[in-house]
Amino acid sequence: MSDLPVAKAHPARLVVVVAFSRADNGRIVPAYDPMQFDTPEEATRMARYLAAKCAGVLAWSREARPVIGEYGPTTILFQSGDVPELEQY
Repeated sequence: MSDLPVAKAHPARLVVVVAFSRADNGRIVPAYDPMQFDTPEEATRMARYLAAKCAGVLAWSREARPVIGEYGPTTILFQSGDVPELEQY
């Protein structure tokens, strides 16, 4: 048995931007693969840029401990235009 302390999984912050376009049938679909950023500021900057080009864009963040499958509540950093419900992507 080891006397070393057990390491706890420190939370990481997921910071993601998702952009959307409108398909020929009118449905909102992802315009690009989701993009992950290091900071909320970088994500917000990219989301604002994409807002002028896409039908909708959403930047969000949340704490995550993927090793143990634990995720915190989502915080919307920026939203513009038409975006589906958050759970859909």
